[in-house]
Amino acid sequence: MYMERNTKDDLEFKPFNWNSYKSLLSGNDELSTQWNTFFQSFNQLGNTEVNNRNSAVLRLLKENGVTYNIYDDPAGLNRAWQLDLLPFMISKEEWASIEAGLIQRAELLNLILKDIYGEKKLFKDGLLPMEPIYRHPGFLRECDGIKLQGKNSLILYAADMARGTDGKIWIVSDRTQAPSGSGYALENRTAIARVLPELFNGLKVRWLSPYFNVLSNSLKDIAPHQQQGPRVVILTPGPINETYFEHSYLASYLGFTLVEGNDLVVKDNFVWLKTLEGLEKVDVILRRVDDIYCDPLELKEDSHLGIPGLLQVVRSGNVSVANPLGSSILENPAIMPFLENICEYFFGRGLIIPNIASWWCGQPKELNYVLDNIQSLVIKRIYREPGQKNSIDSTILSKKEVELLKQEIRANPHMYVGQEKVVISSSPSLVNGDIVPRNTLLRSFLVSNGDSYTALAGGLGRTSSEEGNFVISNQLGDISKDTWVIGAEPENQINSQRSFTKDARSVSGGVLPSHTAENLFWVGRYTERTLGSARFMRTVIQYITEGNRLMKASDIDTEQCLLQALTQYTYTYPGFCGKDAKAKELLKNSWPELSDLLVNDKRQGSLKYNYNLFNNAVFAVRDHWSTDTWRVLRGMEEEWAAVDVSQNPHLAIANPLDNLITSIVAFVGLNRESISRDQGWMMMDIGRKMEQCLLLTNMLLATLVTKHDEQVEYNLLESILSSNECLINYRYKYRAPIQLSLVLDLMLFDHNNPRSLVHQLDRLRGHLRSLPKNLHNNQPADHEGLIAAAYKLIEHSDKDHLSEPDDANGEYIQLEDFLMQMNSLLLGINSDVSKIYFKHAQKQQQILM
Repeated sequence: MYMERNTKDDLEFKPFNWNSYKSLLSGNDELSTQWNTFFQSFNQLGNTEVNNRNSAVLRLLKENGVTYNIYDDPAGLNRAWQLDLLPFMISKEEWASIEAGLIQRAELLNLILKDIYGEKKLFKDGLLPMEPIYRHPGFLRECDGIKLQGKNSLILYAADMARGTDGKIWIVSDRTQAPSGSGYALENRTAIARVLPELFNGLKVRWLSPYFNVLSNSLKDIAPHQQQGPRVVILTPGPINETYFEHSYLASYLGFTLVEGNDLVVKDNFVWLKTLEGLEKVDVILRRVDDIYCDPLELKEDSHLGIPGLLQVVRSGNVSVANPLGSSILENPAIMPFLENICEYFFGRGLIIPNIASWWCGQPKELNYVLDNIQSLVIKRIYREPGQKNSIDSTILSKKEVELLKQEIRANPHMYVGQEKVVISSSPSLVNGDIVPRNTLLRSFLVSNGDSYTALAGGLGRTSSEEGNFVISNQLGDISKDTWVIGAEPENQINSQRSFTKDARSVSGGVLPSHTAENLFWVGRYTERTLGSARFMRTVIQYITEGNRLMKASDIDTEQCLLQALTQYTYTYPGFCGKDAKAKELLKNSWPELSDLLVNDKRQGSLKYNYNLFNNAVFAVRDHWSTDTWRVLRGMEEEWAAVDVSQNPHLAIANPLDNLITSIVAFVGLNRESISRDQGWMMMDIGRKMEQCLLLTNMLLATLVTKHDEQVEYNLLESILSSNECLINYRYKYRAPIQLSLVLDLMLFDHNNPRSLVHQLDRLRGHLRSLPKNLHNNQPADHEGLIAAAYKLIEHSDKDHLSEPDDANGEYIQLEDFLMQMNSLLLGINSDVSKIYFKHAQKQQQILM
């Protein structure tokens, strides 16, 4: 059967059998009303426009910084998020049944969680064996008996579901520890609605915002002592976590503070957030850290992700954690075979949405069944172990592999569960311009809402990247789908974010976590380090490649001085500063070394190395950047990926340098115009001014402290002015030939020159004065004395004295002493600011008595 085409520009639909798309058909095997309406709008776009819109969606997601991190991915840590234009649609009638089943399952798992860590009736009444619970690492004995705030202990729940070829919905797995994906689902909807709004015509697609409204209010409701305006934080493992984008996205969307473990500290039996203003009490933690890592004092002692002493604060009822520690036990597939009877026990009826048929091998009868039928089953371990596959499709194993698997099951039967292999139905997907069938999983999300749960209308769809592939995983590069629930909104739901703000308060002023402040500080430093290195390298290359020079002795000496200064400036020793034959050869043919300084990301001090540091720091505080800023950042990333220095090294180096400098300047300008002048902006500007001061003193040390003949000195001074964008300023102010004393006056002592040392110190001093004083008991901090000493050094120096060479050896000794002293003071300021205001991770160990 073929889809009809009305114009030559229609999509090139591949021939397919409608049996692949049973979910699209109505009861009389005709295309359902919702899909018929959708394809009418879709066909009107035409092939060319669909491809253009597809590119626009992917570009929008990339520019918005939507990523899914994949460990050890050759394409890089931050892989761009993939989204299929064709949605996964669910009718109003089908969703009503699914929603009821999901709510029932969330309520059921909530009762099981309470019972496992409470009265243990399920064990006593023989409804749940103890072995798969107590031998599972997700059961935390340290959490036994802890009473939690609110009726529901399980605040968040997600279920992975699949539709079989018979049209029935099955629960594949439960996610109860730190369910991820709701933020991606919201971003998917935003992208599709912005780029393809006409696809929604004639379809009443339910909104997603009511779920997030309930999520925000539910987290506030579980705060201890029911105080007004509780402090809610989102605990993340950090930027290398696969779903870090979502952590940052939800923190920004919900108005909560994103923190890492080292941002929090336990004191006086409360959890406190370390900020620039001091400690602020934390009431609720929405965690995205696995429970075993959350408290190194009582759980995993070598964890650097958690908060030492957190469990004791939870026991005391002084902080609420969602989901509660120990809830990962519910993800144990060994529980699934017993859910039907447990559901009858609690509710007097069976499951609305059935499990995939499962058999726990810890029972003799079930073990024999699994061993006898193993080649038609999927075998799962009850928990993940490093280096072990959690799920094994026995239907594709060889006879030898089957026998080895049987031996493993017989040796540890309690560790395994056999499950029926369900053939997943397909949904239409747009792949390379064609509509083709792809297997699809749906993850739906629920949040506690008073006595029951509220479901996200739809969820996160995921399709296999290859036809016929039944293994669907984001780590394998599969593609996401927007999920549409068709039908009018329930009357009691509010389709806006207005109610988020009914008790809203500012979450920025005075609540900048120390960890975030440190990252913003280093964003500032790495920004200037990358920009300064690129500008100086460009200046050196321009001097080498100038075509109108006669290559006199002074030109050759200047070139060698600049190359050696570049090594000193970037700390890429030995480079051009070596004393052996290799260094002399590099001075004669500098392009291999210059190319390496550009692209070698393993070489400390290289431009690519510094850019990577900048990029990592930017991603660590991703919620601070605007959409336009992300476009600039993505542009830089794409330009770096295209750099090729294998041919024509001059152009291959010069062009990327020009592009990088332009992009960094755009990044600085955008943030100067868009970031609120709060503590975050101030910390980034402190980092920028600090690095500018250090770079300038280092450049002058590398180029001017050694006496050269008049022409070489002139060339070096001109290069310094050019590299610091001060050549025009010099000519305008002095209207005199370039000379050392005037260059020092402009670059060190001119308050009106934005690139001068004293101008940077003025800005730095103003920022340092604005930093909170309560962290050092209102006593003058070391950095205040150091900045005063830097000003005193400037006041007692002048351009003429610094530009006088020493009679004995012709070196500029006074200038060198001045620069070395200034450098030492600047490093001291940096060290003191870090010591007072930034976090310092310390390994925590359990104390055994």
